[in-house]
Amino acid sequence: MTRFLKEPPSVRTAAGVIVTATTVVVIGGGVLIRLLDHGEYSDIWVGMWWALQTVTTVGYGDVTPKNLSGRIIAAFVMLQGIAFLAIITAAITSTFVARASRERESARAAGEDDAEVRIEARLEGIDQRLDRLEKMLSNRRVGE
Repeated sequence: MTRFLKEPPSVRTAAGVIVTATTVVVIGGGVLIRLLDHGEYSDIWVGMWWALQTVTTVGYGDVTPKNLSGRIIAAFVMLQGIAFLAIITAAITSTFVARASRERESARAAGEDDAEVRIEARLEGIDQRLDRLEKMLSNRRVGE
């Protein structure tokens, strides 16, 4: 975790952390909802089914918490689900932005290389013209 906080994470590392956190929330939420609202959730699997559909913001409504403690857990699971979607969207967007930036930088570098070649060609042409002028001037001086 210290390494994760010190260096900017890659998209793969961030996705791994997000998936792990979401899995923990689904399992923990499923177990907690079963323990605290056992009237509605007949077993842990029903609790995990509810947590999975809640964290993914699908929310079929086939099972819902009835008491306050279950609703508090539901609020936590819903917030984690919303954060999960926001972070995944941000990670995908940042990947697109980074790729576009690299492509722009590459195109800019290629454009600078082309400009450099054109400038060098013009300078070479100027150098050749100066050489011819110098020869003409030296020929005139000799011929005078």
